[in-house]
Amino acid sequence: MTDVVRMGVVGAGTIALRGILPHLSQEDVRDRVRLRAVCDPVPGRAEAAAARFGIPSAYSTLEELLDEAEVDAVSIASPIGLHHLHGKLALEAGKHVHFNKTMTTTAAEATELIELAASKGLKIVASPGEVLRPQNQQIKRLIEDGALGTLSWAICGSSFGTYHEDEPEREGQGGIGQIDPSWYFRKPGGGPLYDMTVYNLHALTTVLGPARRVTALSGVRIDERPYQGRVLPTDADDNTLMLLDFGESLFAMVYGTADGHVPTSYFGTTATITGLELNGAPIQYTGWQIAAQAPGWDGQQWVLPHVVGPHRHIDEQHVYEDIMQLVDWVRGDGPRMVTAEHARHVIEIIECAYRSAETGKVQELATAF
Repeated sequence: MTDVVRMGVVGAGTIALRGILPHLSQEDVRDRVRLRAVCDPVPGRAEAAAARFGIPSAYSTLEELLDEAEVDAVSIASPIGLHHLHGKLALEAGKHVHFNKTMTTTAAEATELIELAASKGLKIVASPGEVLRPQNQQIKRLIEDGALGTLSWAICGSSFGTYHEDEPEREGQGGIGQIDPSWYFRKPGGGPLYDMTVYNLHALTTVLGPARRVTALSGVRIDERPYQGRVLPTDADDNTLMLLDFGESLFAMVYGTADGHVPTSYFGTTATITGLELNGAPIQYTGWQIAAQAPGWDGQQWVLPHVVGPHRHIDEQHVYEDIMQLVDWVRGDGPRMVTAEHARHVIEIIECAYRSAETGKVQELATAF
């Protein structure tokens, strides 16, 4: 238990520059968390981020940060393929850890980190915290209360499009030079499942609980992507369709694709939820009046408990929320709803989907939360 959590940030890429660092440098959180260090292997990037956000220490490696900086916890914002290694190093150094999605790329890696944290009395919060959203909790209640009759099936997912190539930070906006998006399209950790569909899987399993089995088709649909006059090769699958079995013949289709979008929907025998509407009528959830006042998608973030004041006007509010879940827990208020065990289950779904696509066999899931 501590009054103010001293925080280090691992990686000064897009998520850190437009989300983590702006939020954690706000005056209104200084009584709970202080930015103490940042590291990034790109020469000069950590120093530039430190100067911009008033961070005392900048390093080129995580090892230097852990050896020299006075931090209680770290937020890992490096490429997903490095999360297991970076998380293990931080836990071995006695630091609490917030993982930006996705915590690891395999369930075995996640189990290793969960057991390591437990052995050292350390805390892990793993994004994305879809369980915190009152929208998802209200959908869960509606289904459990029979508002849809008997739930038959569901569909959800996300697609890449050209989102990462078009981010402002990729064009050098933000004052720290162009940030190359290549890793999003490469193994390990690349592809829309680990990067985007992970949100849908966390929301779906928040509503329906753990899945039991998964089968999938998967492959690379776009093998090269243009970026700033270059061509980025793609070797991580970018086109995956999954079928999840939740037991008792309740199924869900989940996609992580190169492009295209279908709204999240739950289909019952008497009614359907599409997005945040029940048979076309808006769903009223805790904070919906606040959400209605916000521009665009921001309203879906404004209902999160820590997203108040200036944080409503800074990007990546949900990432800030998950970090503050760890901060609160370290300060003595816990345990939290955003768990590493939930993250591990979603990771196993993704891992087993790829294995199913390779083998042509249905995969039984071993984890729950």
